[in-house]
Amino acid sequence: MILKNISILYGNNLKFIEKTNVLITDNTFQKISSKIKPTKHKVVNCDGLLLIPGLINSHTHIGDSIAKDIALDKDPDSKINPIFGIKQKILKETNPKKLIHYMRKTVKSMLKKGTTTFVDFREGGLDGVLLMQKALSDIPIRSIILGRIEYYQSKDQIKRNIPIPQSYQNQIDALLKNCDGIGISGSNENSDSSLKQFSKTKKIRAIHCAETKQSYLKSKQTTRKTEPMRSMLLKPDFLVHMTYASKSDLNMVSKKTRGIIVCPRANASLAEGIPNVVQMMEMNCNIAIGTDNVMINSPDLFREMDFLWKASMGIHQKRIEPKNILKMVTVNAGKLLDKKIGCIKEGYLADAVFIKKNDLDLDPLQNPHASIVHRANENSIQAVMIGGDIVHGKI
Repeated sequence: MILKNISILYGNNLKFIEKTNVLITDNTFQKISSKIKPTKHKVVNCDGLLLIPGLINSHTHIGDSIAKDIALDKDPDSKINPIFGIKQKILKETNPKKLIHYMRKTVKSMLKKGTTTFVDFREGGLDGVLLMQKALSDIPIRSIILGRIEYYQSKDQIKRNIPIPQSYQNQIDALLKNCDGIGISGSNENSDSSLKQFSKTKKIRAIHCAETKQSYLKSKQTTRKTEPMRSMLLKPDFLVHMTYASKSDLNMVSKKTRGIIVCPRANASLAEGIPNVVQMMEMNCNIAIGTDNVMINSPDLFREMDFLWKASMGIHQKRIEPKNILKMVTVNAGKLLDKKIGCIKEGYLADAVFIKKNDLDLDPLQNPHASIVHRANENSIQAVMIGGDIVHGKI
């Protein structure tokens, strides 16, 4: 397929090109040039459209899609604690068919809003992973599923540095045969020995870290080490949240991981503030964005970008280039996941969103990066493409 006369945000720096042609073959961007000659490939005139990389939602929990806006007035632990939170009770007591039904709704919602890949921390052990796979079976979206065994250690077990029992180690092995890696609830539920055991797994390793002030203090009180310091025992590919990370924490993480995933609207919904992305950028952290729990937040990356951009400037009185926010849901996320996604560039997977330049909210499109970050929405989308196939809308 050849996309003719289309505007694009090209390459790792999202360079705006007013008009060019894009050749797509074998699920990838093969050639991007104004001089592509007509061939046997189908030619589509895309005049009036802007092609942006497919959006990557780097952190979700779609299993709780059935629990939207439950217990809004509760504290974070009451809502989402992995051991006794309301969310866990709902997940355990809900019929699997109902969970699948609402997970499918969430995934379809993400697709309509331009998300072409999402990364999910999936609860429920192997059964939870298989349930998600069933929910996704006929929906054309890229998913990265990070499973979790339902084993959480007490404060006493952490102090005594108790390792993971063999029966649970066997569960980890079975889990990893069916998913893309592990998504750990946090270091406050795992001893040093447990984290080191998890670090030996060969697939993606990720962990929640420093999400709340309470969790950050708990780590220091229990172990005399910060959450980020203990999380490094996992040898994580990336960390999620880091809302209360210090400069030294960020400096360490920037050198030892592929990046940080921030979830600003979810943190704000829990009355925990928002992560300091200005400081993260100053410490050279690679930052990606997730929408987190569907229970407390909608899976909409347009709203996430808009909120993060404006709230960060309002709090820190420092302007952030809109392009840098847009990179967090595209280029940066692709780097963090170590996959050829999130970028319109030769050799990358042809995942992209077709934006209507004359959309009511965008026209006139004078600053494409700013317009996408704080004006675009679901109605701005003409079509969504994954691997060169149009999976939503039409062109």
